[in-house]
Amino acid sequence: MSRGFHLAEGQSARDRLTRGPGPGVIHAEHLSGKSGLEVMQAMQKGEVPHATIGATLNFMPLEIERGRALFQGQPGPEHLNPMGTVHGGWFATVLDSALGCAVHSMLPAGRGYTTAELSVNIVKALTPKAGPVRAEGKVLHCGRQLATAEARLFGADGTLYAHATTTCLVFELPKKA
Repeated sequence: MSRGFHLAEGQSARDRLTRGPGPGVIHAEHLSGKSGLEVMQAMQKGEVPHATIGATLNFMPLEIERGRALFQGQPGPEHLNPMGTVHGGWFATVLDSALGCAVHSMLPAGRGYTTAELSVNIVKALTPKAGPVRAEGKVLHCGRQLATAEARLFGADGTLYAHATTTCLVFELPKKA
């Protein structure tokens, strides 16, 4: 697990993402013949669109490798619940992204996935004063039809804010018509 991370890493990742086509949906021709890891690496390089939800909720991928995805995010005042802490939906979305991308990185060309189950345990309240946080997702199992993964959301000082697990359905992507 990464500790003591720096804002410069997040800015570097943001710069890479904004050099390319920006947020959007990856078209079928960008997926054709590429493994999930190749697609994720192309996204990191700014060669294909990245998820619009990251721009909306202020988080982005930092590292993607086979079976692992690391995201960094900074919740802001727009992500607070009425009690003044970060809304559980922000936690869930960042963790789901790290989990899903870790699974995606394991898939061969022609295969896709979708989240079937997501379980999030928030163990400590989070406010924007905490600074950037990271979600690290790791695949536990990736089979032909199901994949499972776990993730942790933590601060630069190692404080654990939440942990999550997922089960993803793995399937064949539709062929181009």
